[in-house]
Amino acid sequence: MKRVSGIAAVGAALALVACGDEPAEDAPHPWRIALEEIEGSIQHVYARRFAEEIEARTEGRIEVSIYPYGSLGQIEDIYEQLQDGAIHMAFGSGLLGNTVPESQLFSLHFVLSDDEYVNARALNDPDFLWSGPLQDAYRDRDLQLLSLVPEGWQVWSANHPIFTPDDFRGVQIRTMDNRLLRETYRSYDADPTPMEYGELYSGLQLGLVDAAVQPYFAHEEMGFYEVQEYLISARQAQFVASFMASRRFYDHLPENKREMLREIATDLVGWAHRRQQEINWERLETMLEAGIGHVELTEDERWEFRERSLPVRAVFASEVGERGERLLELLLQAVERAEAAHGE
Repeated sequence: MKRVSGIAAVGAALALVACGDEPAEDAPHPWRIALEEIEGSIQHVYARRFAEEIEARTEGRIEVSIYPYGSLGQIEDIYEQLQDGAIHMAFGSGLLGNTVPESQLFSLHFVLSDDEYVNARALNDPDFLWSGPLQDAYRDRDLQLLSLVPEGWQVWSANHPIFTPDDFRGVQIRTMDNRLLRETYRSYDADPTPMEYGELYSGLQLGLVDAAVQPYFAHEEMGFYEVQEYLISARQAQFVASFMASRRFYDHLPENKREMLREIATDLVGWAHRRQQEINWERLETMLEAGIGHVELTEDERWEFRERSLPVRAVFASEVGERGERLLELLLQAVERAEAAHGE
């Protein structure tokens, strides 16, 4: 599997794709996947497995290169390159809400199940994932959604334990520049503060922000636990990444290649769930061994946060309109189906 990480190394190849040129039939077709995260992250692990499947199912006729965060610019640059067809596939998460407002659905708190396996199945339920409203939301922005990849619970870090919204009062928590997230943390009496991801470590170290929210693996790989005292798990939301293709690229593929991408995405749902759990628990153990405190909220404590979060659903609906309301309804139905199937 071909691996490339430098911007200079991809310039000529990106120009070929942007112009619509295709390599000769007897030459390998290069496809490119861009990440929002660094090497060793869950996105990287998923992309490698996806790339291996592509190469195996095409008997090497398609080579896949993976570009970790920073290789192709900032996150917003990745989205633009994907929309333009300059890269073929990429991940999108919190900042994607500025491009696809409907994707903020996955930032809502206390919408998903308490069971991570149920969530992986619900998010990739064909009646939800391939529903007209969800696919239209992405395709209207020149993107094609292939799968939704939960990367673990969103976990708060802070310098004191947080058990209730009162404990959040006045805490400057770093969030992505996303209105829905800002409204959510304001509902908890926190002070949401947008900050570039690459600046967060120094921001926490210097006291420019007091807290952060990431899955366990990100707290560990970025070293945030070194400058924070506690990790707090409320199971309020999972970090959900959209794995997307360029609409231009996808629509020009022959049907058998489109079907191959859909099949790989479906086949990897269970594997991705197990792998993210393994990675997150391994990283949590590393941080616990380093001495960070860990708080798991009780059901009663979680309930207070849930009640505070409910009005934010109206904010989501007001931002995205009827399509957003319909998507929330479809997701809740998918969660119910997945919970029922899991309980059988």
